[in-house]
Amino acid sequence: MPTYAIGDVQGCLTSLEALLEEIDFDLTSDRLWFTGDLVNRGPDNLGVLRLVRGLGERAVTVLGNHDLHLLALRFCPEQKPRRGDTLNDVLEAPDCDALLSWLRQCPLFHHDQALGYSLVHAGVPGEWNIGEALAHAGEVEAVLRANHPENFLCAMYGNKPARWRASLTGEKRLRYITNAFTRMRYCQPDGELDFETKEGLDAAPGDLLPWFMQPARASRGARIVFGHWSTLRLEAPQEAAFGVHPLDTGAVWGGTLSALCLEDGRRFSVPGLAGRVF
Repeated sequence: MPTYAIGDVQGCLTSLEALLEEIDFDLTSDRLWFTGDLVNRGPDNLGVLRLVRGLGERAVTVLGNHDLHLLALRFCPEQKPRRGDTLNDVLEAPDCDALLSWLRQCPLFHHDQALGYSLVHAGVPGEWNIGEALAHAGEVEAVLRANHPENFLCAMYGNKPARWRASLTGEKRLRYITNAFTRMRYCQPDGELDFETKEGLDAAPGDLLPWFMQPARASRGARIVFGHWSTLRLEAPQEAAFGVHPLDTGAVWGGTLSALCLEDGRRFSVPGLAGRVF
């Protein structure tokens, strides 16, 4: 019963269908993990949501920043689409409410103790171990699943606070947790999140560290699968040293859509969206 983790799909339904064929996915026995950002920028967000939702218990997807943005567009009247958004196919669909109700039930962080892997869209702050990450994800998941998720969704945008403090409360606490799980790439040496730098390791400013290279990271020793960082490329020894497996290989930007078999480490990829500059 293999488990395949799949990187950011972002509306690339054709690539997802090709990848499922490439791995010879068996709905009766296999499982899929999605790193989040099922939607946006690509051409068929509606088809992707319908496919993944239709997989039922055979699939787990964590929420990414674009998934949360879709929810905000639906629940927050004052939230406007951003340049490059391609989410109208979902928002105008007859099954929009059903799809978004399902999306609201998805976690921010997933851990499978038997497999020994965790799944997140962007990363885990250095201060949190796996148990703490699960607990903090649960705080946001609770408000997303409540009767009025707009109270959170309308207030989640913004870069502050950028450092974790256990004393954070209310909107500031939820915003930090959300940003850490769905937007984080680099951190300052003191752990402050940096939201400006998106380049790979070779082009990063010297004072910034990838979240997984923080020397005192509490989750060190865990194996974490994540997406979000389409410019990041790690060699196998680096992945082994830091216990991380980045899977966003830029499908929506003309790269590839990738999968990793968690049981044996096999990797698969298919072409992403043609005609985009990666």
